[in-house]
Amino acid sequence: MKALFGQQNSPGEEMTFVFQERENLPPPGDHEVKVQVRACALSWVDTKLLSEIKLKKELVPVGREISGVVLEVGSKVTFFQPDDEVVGILPLDSEESGVCEVILVHEHYLVQKPEKVCWAAAAGTVRDGLRAYTALHYLAQASPGKIVLVLDGASPFGTIAVQLAQHRGAKVVSTAHSLEDKQFLERLRPPVARVIDVSHGKIDVAESCLEETGGLGVDIVLDAGVKLYSAEDESTLKSQLLPHKHDIITLLGVGGHWITTEKNLQLDPPDSHSLFLKGATVSFLNDEIWNLSNVQQGKYLYILLSVLYISVDLSVLSRHFCFHCRPQLDEAIPLYEAKVSMEIVQKNQARRRQVIQF
Repeated sequence: MKALFGQQNSPGEEMTFVFQERENLPPPGDHEVKVQVRACALSWVDTKLLSEIKLKKELVPVGREISGVVLEVGSKVTFFQPDDEVVGILPLDSEESGVCEVILVHEHYLVQKPEKVCWAAAAGTVRDGLRAYTALHYLAQASPGKIVLVLDGASPFGTIAVQLAQHRGAKVVSTAHSLEDKQFLERLRPPVARVIDVSHGKIDVAESCLEETGGLGVDIVLDAGVKLYSAEDESTLKSQLLPHKHDIITLLGVGGHWITTEKNLQLDPPDSHSLFLKGATVSFLNDEIWNLSNVQQGKYLYILLSVLYISVDLSVLSRHFCFHCRPQLDEAIPLYEAKVSMEIVQKNQARRRQVIQF
């Protein structure tokens, strides 16, 4: 039985991925569940975060979002029984790689998979759903009538965020990084209120949002990273497509919420003063916080279940309203291609969620 691991020999060096042979697993511990993995989504490995929280290892397990069938349960497991279909996210300190046929997982990291959600969709939705739910429910309290700006709405995370915001009754504005992304967002039902194509760099995002809101600004901004410096200091194409932090502050309305994924965000005194005048807030979206602290484990499991069952409800609606409630999944990948796919994911070159199907 093989499992996929990442290896980084020195700081700053690109991570390489290797298959390791696994011996047969022992019987599950008291609160452990033995799961036969049916699908595993691939996500970028944050080696810097692992180092900061003292979890740096020679071999890092790869693939944390899994869906599968329970084979065996420990003596004190109360949530699951053999043959249950489950979904979950392996914790940061897990020794198990999700890219493996059979793994051991603590029962408190798994939830029941709805029958109507397929294996690949469940694994591919759960992490982006957790991030979007955390941002829109706990950090920003999205509600009917609010206007939400989702930057890069056609990305895997952006797609889920757009749909979840609409599900909560909000009006959604989104940016598109290419013509293909623009066409995808325009096909969504219910429709996105406005799609701002930034692929040519000629459109002013702040101006477009203020025009859409009659000069009032948006209530919630969910970014995909921001420019911290001037244009000439931004070298990559992706950073050139992102709005500057001043643009986001400009388009934010009174009492607005800016949810950022930019971990190195630096606000100067004029930026803080503008936010103060608007009574606006800035929150940092770190979805790993749920696994870094077990104090709110029940709330974490509730979010996972909510995301999966919202997907069921919206997929039922889709038969009547053509609602696209699907994650941005690429075609299912066989196990022998997992190494190459993970290299693409680690270089941030995948525009769709990569899922290994067993």
